[in-house]
Amino acid sequence: MILAIDIGNTNIVIGCIDKNKTHFIERVSTDRSKTELEYAIVIKNVLDLYQIPPSTLEGGIVCSVVPQITGIVRIATEKILQKEVMVLGPGIKTGMNILMDNPAQVGSDLIADAVGAINEYPTPLIIFDMGTATTVCVVDSKKNYIGGMIIPGIRTALDALTARAAQLSGIELVPPKRVIGKNTIECMRSGIITSNAAAVDGIVERMEEELGEKATVVATGGLAKTIIPFCKKQVILDEDLLLKGLLCIYEKNKA
Repeated sequence: MILAIDIGNTNIVIGCIDKNKTHFIERVSTDRSKTELEYAIVIKNVLDLYQIPPSTLEGGIVCSVVPQITGIVRIATEKILQKEVMVLGPGIKTGMNILMDNPAQVGSDLIADAVGAINEYPTPLIIFDMGTATTVCVVDSKKNYIGGMIIPGIRTALDALTARAAQLSGIELVPPKRVIGKNTIECMRSGIITSNAAAVDGIVERMEEELGEKATVVATGGLAKTIIPFCKKQVILDEDLLLKGLLCIYEKNKA
């Protein structure tokens, strides 16, 4: 079993996973002001919550889209595990060709998602990761990462809407009762959830047209479970996808 950590712009995902199952996934807020010791306390508290002694963990791996705290979290994790912790980045083997103009610009979280999906599902693949931004990754039938799309995240778009419209207040992201809202809150809920579900359907349709074949569609990320039930396309919801990818990458590089 390993400790896998994904540092995102809004949340840090902490999980323990082995080849058989994901033991837990938790999210804590990303805080650029925290020290190594403070993050070490957070990680230790999460492990204690699930009664997992650090000594039982084989190792750890970190991926990050927040460079300012990548090193801080790595050192914090090493304090807990008393082992060197892997960081997903240049020089790490993924087993996947990245056919992009500049492969180094591809976020490590997207690489982990793609590696996890390749090891779980048939290709070609279209992978949605719904967080601060909604990212879409495409893997072709030869298991090459060929590109994707970046869209404003669901919560990001909602916050921007309420900040700029004086008569609209913040709402909880819960499923709408109907598509055609009967009051302001219903209209906002339907608008944000139905429009994102329709966007997933439309993006899949256009990407499959460009690929020239049907693809396996997978969704992950903190907000995926809110949106995917409203999609008309068949979309597999896999909340453990990124951790599965980090485990695969860890196994390829641990020697």
